[in-house]
Amino acid sequence: MSKKEKNIKVEGEELGLNNEEKTQNETETQAEETNEEEATVEEFDPLTAAQTEAEQWKDKYIRLAAEFDNYKKRTLKEKSELILNGSEKSISAILPILDDFERATADKTEDPQAIKEGYELIFKKFLKTLESLGVKKIETDDADFNVDYHEAIAMVPGMGDDKKGKVIDCVQTGYTLNDKVIRHAKVAVGQ
Repeated sequence: MSKKEKNIKVEGEELGLNNEEKTQNETETQAEETNEEEATVEEFDPLTAAQTEAEQWKDKYIRLAAEFDNYKKRTLKEKSELILNGSEKSISAILPILDDFERATADKTEDPQAIKEGYELIFKKFLKTLESLGVKKIETDDADFNVDYHEAIAMVPGMGDDKKGKVIDCVQTGYTLNDKVIRHAKVAVGQ
């Protein structure tokens, strides 16, 4: 081998080494760029982010639907209990009056005045109990006819101008419960 061949070889080896170094550097650079791209993709992948957000919304929706379903069941149960036991307060208030009636009927007194007084006392107690429950009598004495509270069952002609449109007589008493009419007063009205 001559010196020229050695130089070429040396130069070739040098070139070979340079090419290998260049290839290795390029491979490392490409790997770094790929890692950076993957890291960027992992950090902000719109598809993954959208799927995560969709899962969160789905979870919230399922929980909200279950909570609402439980609310409906609970309120339905409360309503049914209220319907079944809602009159408990009223019945508890009326039971002492029933006891008074039982005692009055069991009494063997022959005095009509004492019997009448006893029943009047029970009647007054009953009215007070109803008032405590919110039941009030609709007043009809010398009142103007009002379709919200009265039901006209008769028209009485020839009563004069001062009685026109006024309640003349009450045939059946009307009642309100907490300002709501539960039974209209049946009245005769002047014409």
